[in-house]
Parts: sequence; structure tokens; C-alpha cells
Amino acid sequence: MTTLAPPVQRRSSEQTSAGGRSGPVAWLALPAFLMFAAFGIIPLIGVLVLSFTQWDGIGDIHPAGFDSWTTVLKDPGLVHALWVTFLIMALSWAFQTPLSLLIGVYLATQNRYREILAVIYFVPLLLSSAALAITYKALLDPNFGLGAGLGIPLLQQDWLGRDNLALGVLVFVVSWQFIPFHSLIYQSGVRQIPTAMYEASEIDGAGRVRQFFSITLPQLKYTIITSSTLMVVGSLTFFDLIFVLTAGGPGDATRALALDMYKRGFQANLMGPASVIAVILVLVGLGLALLLRRLGGRDATESQMEGV
Repeated sequence: MTTLAPPVQRRSSEQTSAGGRSGPVAWLALPAFLMFAAFGIIPLIGVLVLSFTQWDGIGDIHPAGFDSWTTVLKDPGLVHALWVTFLIMALSWAFQTPLSLLIGVYLATQNRYREILAVIYFVPLLLSSAALAITYKALLDPNFGLGAGLGIPLLQQDWLGRDNLALGVLVFVVSWQFIPFHSLIYQSGVRQIPTAMYEASEIDGAGRVRQFFSITLPQLKYTIITSSTLMVVGSLTFFDLIFVLTAGGPGDATRALALDMYKRGFQANLMGPASVIAVILVLVGLGLALLLRRLGGRDATESQMEGV
């Protein structure tokens, strides 16, 4: 007796080699891709093309070849702006990361006032950067500010008139505004750590400090990398806060790349060199993001799954 072979199931055209459905998913991603192309890719291509032209922002656009690139790359002000940008980036990261981590871990614990404190900590992020700059500029005024009102000589310094003090104030205001956001990220990361790990460590006699350095910190490895990426790339775009608070001064002490781009493009009417700086900002941000992703390894969920 001949046996019939079981019918071979034909693979649906919508199924991929991994067994998923690619057709509907691709169509769902299409609107997001169109938005990204319209507001991300196309403007970036336009800025890249504009960097090879000569334009004052009003008249006709004339091709200029590599003149704008040569002018910007030979300008010592570019090196200074890069140094200021990386200095703000490093100092703000070093200031924000420990405080954000500690606040996030604290808010993730079970305490009575956690919800109220979370709302209070999140308030600075809801405020405008320009409004914060105006407020701090008034508070730090050596003649009419907080120090003069309270009669405290320590606060009556020329905070925004001295190079190091102006840079320190800028880093403080930036950190004060964005620490709540990164604390929220760490809070979410801590809540994903299995409680069984803490219970097992308590049985072994580990205290809070030992648990933090042996469990919490290693498990938050990729959360730290994600938060650091947002800090580093976001620091490249600081403009409104610097423009209102110090306007790049005193001198050029706080003239970062984003502010340098604005001054070249909209104050000096040099759209070509300004576009060159915009392209440099994109390349620097992309390089830093890829570097941090490289440090994170391949599996971004590995640290959250250890010990499970």
C-alpha cells in the first residue's frame, strides 16, 4: 500500500524566514519613516548641499565649492567652540549621572512620598530653557540678585562675568533642568531588576550599599549607556540656554558649536559656514552615539536578564 506524503504547506508571502509577518509591519512603519524623511533626512541633505554654497540668507544662492569648509576648518574659533562643547558635555555628564542615578534608585523604592517627590523632581523639566536662563540671570546678578538681597558676600560674585564661573553656572543650570528626566530613566531601569536578586543577597547578609554596587549598578549598565547617550548627544544642541544666559560670553568662554552656528548664520549672514558647522555637529553626534552603542555590546537586555 502506497502512503501519501503529508501535504507541504506553502509559505505565505507575508511570512519571513524568521516566521514573522513583514507586510503589515512594514506598512505600519511607513508613516513614521515618511515623517523622519521629511523632517530629518531631507533637511540634512539640504544643509549638506548648502555648505558648498555662498548665501546671505536673503539673496541668490551661489555655488562656492569647498570655500566654506576651508574657511571654517582653518578658523581657530572652531577649535575653541569644539573645546567648549566637549567641556560642557563632560562636566554636565559627570554632574548629572551620579545624582540622576541616586535619585532614580531612591524613587524606585517603596516609600510613602515617592509619587509626590517624583512630581516635584520633574518640575524643572517642564520649564522653558529660556525662562530658566532669565531667572538664573536675575538671581545671580551681583547688584540686584539673590546675594545682594540676602546680604551674602559669597553670592555677590560676578558669576556670569568670569570665564570659569560662567561655565560652572551653565553646567549647573543644564544639570538642574535635565536631572529629573534621567532620574526617570534610572527609576524605570531599577524597577526591571528582579527582586529575587535582592532577596538572595539579603539572605547572604548584603546591606544596602553592597546591593547597590553588586546588583543595582551592574544591572543598570545599559540604562547608564542609554542615559549617557542622551546626555552627550543632547549637549551638542544647547543653544537657547547659552544664548539667553551668557550669549557665549564672557568673551567666547561659553561659545559652543550650536551658538557659533547661529552667530555665523543669522548674525553674520554666512549661511555656508553655518551649514558646515551644522554638518560637523551631526557627524560628531553620530560618532559619539555609535561609540557609546559600541560600548554597550550587542544585547541591550543582557544586564537586565542576568541572574534570572
